[in-house]
Amino acid sequence: MKKPLILPPSAQTDGVPGAGVDRIDLLQTFVRIVEAGSLSAAAQQLHSTQPTISRRLQALERHLGLRLVQRSTQRMRLTEDGERCYARARELLADWQSFTADMRGADEEPTGALRIVAPHAFGQDRLVQPLAEYLRRYPHTQVEWLLHDDSAIQDFIAAGVDCAIQVREVQNSDLVAIRLAQVPRIVVAAPALLEQSGPPGEASDLAALPWLALRTYYRREVELRHRDTAAACRFPITPRLSTDSLYALRSAALQGLGLAIASAWILAEDLAAGRLVQLLPHWQAAPLPVYLVYPHARFYPARLRRFVEIVREQAPRVLGELG
Repeated sequence: MKKPLILPPSAQTDGVPGAGVDRIDLLQTFVRIVEAGSLSAAAQQLHSTQPTISRRLQALERHLGLRLVQRSTQRMRLTEDGERCYARARELLADWQSFTADMRGADEEPTGALRIVAPHAFGQDRLVQPLAEYLRRYPHTQVEWLLHDDSAIQDFIAAGVDCAIQVREVQNSDLVAIRLAQVPRIVVAAPALLEQSGPPGEASDLAALPWLALRTYYRREVELRHRDTAAACRFPITPRLSTDSLYALRSAALQGLGLAIASAWILAEDLAAGRLVQLLPHWQAAPLPVYLVYPHARFYPARLRRFVEIVREQAPRVLGELG
């Protein structure tokens, strides 16, 4: 009978009295250090401290009898042994997670923290409902709900992000992309802006009016298509105001500063109250798809699987008006 592998006493503590750290924890910490790019970034993502992370790395190195990382005041890089250890550690951790999930069964109670990125407007409005349902249904989970409008996440692992809501087409083949809805976009203006020029009669008339730009989706050019004929109208604009915030764009349009192209759902109340007017309803910008995205992996923890299930379950209801 083989003896179980036991960490030497020097590797069984992270330096905190009474805090035992097993080999799986040490490997998880090492993988997080590599993927986060630094000890401090790994400590932040693991909700720990840099000295603790450093002690865990040293414990793993002592246990293996290898130098895994070379550090200087300015940078950190893996040794050749560190590269091999990282590749094998990822495989071992994926196998271990898959094994524990199989043993616990499909009804495993989700625990732990999810880090989720969503656009500001959706994250403050439509998606709060499925988020709240997730937290109510699984009380042993926590969520970091990060709102960004600037661009899609380029490296989920380095950013410590579990999943994201993306309002754009997904170009990254390394991601699982679940289509949730699509967002119609319309042209609007405040009534005061049209008092002198009058309402436009043709799509080409819009080019002569002042414009606002939502930098995430249009900056110096507008392209509209006719809803019935699919005819296209494209013209350049010189925006009086450019922003990356859908809320700021809406506020500027309400002030009469210019025309705007925005998501129909966020404008519905203003249109109904007469604070904004939709221009040329048959002409619209291309709708934007809404995706839930996360990296491909051999194993997904229960906390992520359950969140994906709830978003997919509630998307037809909370996003149904969008497309």
